[in-house]
Amino acid sequence: MKNMKAAVAGVLGVALLLTGCGGNTSGGGGTDANGKTTIVFDMWAGSQDDTDAINKQVEIAKKVTGIEIEVRTAPWNDYFTKLTTNMASGNVACVTGMNSGMLSSYVDAFAELTDEDLATAGIVKDEFADGSLEILSNKGKLYGIPFDVSTMLVYYNKDMLDAAGATEPKAGWTFDDFLATAKKATTGDKYGFGIALGEFQWQALPISKSGVQPASKEGVLQLTDPAFVEAATWYSDLVTKEKVAAPVSSASDTGWGENQYSSGAAAMAVDGTWNAVGYLNNDLGFTAGMAPLPVGADGSLGLVLGSGYGISKTCENKEAALKVLGGLLNAEAQDYIASSGRSYPARTASQPKYFESLDEKYREPVKAAFEEAFKNVQGQYVTDNWSKVGTFLQPQLVSVYSGQTSMADILAEAQKQFGE
Repeated sequence: MKNMKAAVAGVLGVALLLTGCGGNTSGGGGTDANGKTTIVFDMWAGSQDDTDAINKQVEIAKKVTGIEIEVRTAPWNDYFTKLTTNMASGNVACVTGMNSGMLSSYVDAFAELTDEDLATAGIVKDEFADGSLEILSNKGKLYGIPFDVSTMLVYYNKDMLDAAGATEPKAGWTFDDFLATAKKATTGDKYGFGIALGEFQWQALPISKSGVQPASKEGVLQLTDPAFVEAATWYSDLVTKEKVAAPVSSASDTGWGENQYSSGAAAMAVDGTWNAVGYLNNDLGFTAGMAPLPVGADGSLGLVLGSGYGISKTCENKEAALKVLGGLLNAEAQDYIASSGRSYPARTASQPKYFESLDEKYREPVKAAFEEAFKNVQGQYVTDNWSKVGTFLQPQLVSVYSGQTSMADILAEAQKQFGE
């Protein structure tokens, strides 16, 4: 899965333009005079390894469908810029990659997927992980099928916790346990926790603590829901009141909390399952651990995130596109991304191969943490202008963490500006 806390590192030497289809294709796909069908497939890629992995999945899809697939890739930021252009011209590729955090801004590009569509694609809902079909859903409608799933974990530096005599996080721990561990690990110039700016990273604990998302399933902004405000205030208090986290130095430090953790300045941080291997193989050589989010008064609630593929509204050969979609997500393709260790697959049967791809010493702890973290997850609910909400809130959090304003005030202001 693409790392959500920063743009994909590296760029392709020459990114293929996502505008225009070439040949006799139209709307991202078509059939030539000889009856040969071609489906255009757009996806982001930030390195040659990314491109090679995409091409491997395309080879699998070609083999099972017999349909020619034209692959067009671009780096993350360029990809979405060009997708915007393609939407304006009605020229979105028949099969188009999409990330859960970006869907609300591009939902108009995609056709809603019906049960009949899924049957054509050979997609069986029960073969995908619980909650995964919510990843590319919006306001209860399905617009894509995920190829991977992720959620948030608490990562911790076992060496720092042991040295401080702090209790190690484990499944079922509470928010009181979390705070006690953070306080114990805050010593000298080291902090117990790395406070976050990133959307998924900072919202994870308040959502788990309150059991409330900042938007409803119907796409209505609810930043001022009392339970969410209380939990979000608790989160900012970790800096201003409890002093277990360092204030953020600048709004440009978007990965502040995660960097505090990876640099050894903080004992714990919240980040996605997609970074598990990186933290285990950290450059400093400390012993890294991972645990599910703490349990709130009503249990724990996490978000299931990920990326996948959808079918464009303008595709003229939807049946062929659906077959390609199914080919990109079939068991062989999912086994490939799992066994390569690139991401945690959405197909349940392929998931054990992901753990088998890891160094043997990491397999069991990663497996245990993942299984616990995915037990109670929910697709992210967003509003039509969700990207604007995030753009507004992120720099405001710097002022909250410095004590210049309150979490309740910035949530209220965002609700006023972007709510209905």
